[in-house]
Amino acid sequence: MPVIATIMNSNTGEPIQKMTFNRMPKPWASFTLSNGELVQASRVDIGKPAPGKVVVPVHVWVAPKKTDRQDD
Repeated sequence: MPVIATIMNSNTGEPIQKMTFNRMPKPWASFTLSNGELVQASRVDIGKPAPGKVVVPVHVWVAPKKTDRQDD
């Protein structure tokens, strides 16, 4: 059963994207984001499902080097 995880930016605390994994990602897993950047997971958080739900929230924390915002 695939795992749908939210990829979180550990620098800002904001979500980057959603990603589907074939199995639960390990904290040392490396993968490529949609912008083409290779990142390594630093932490994987597994939450509790909402009452009456079966889906468990999974957050994978990464520290990307590139930033989308530009300083003026």
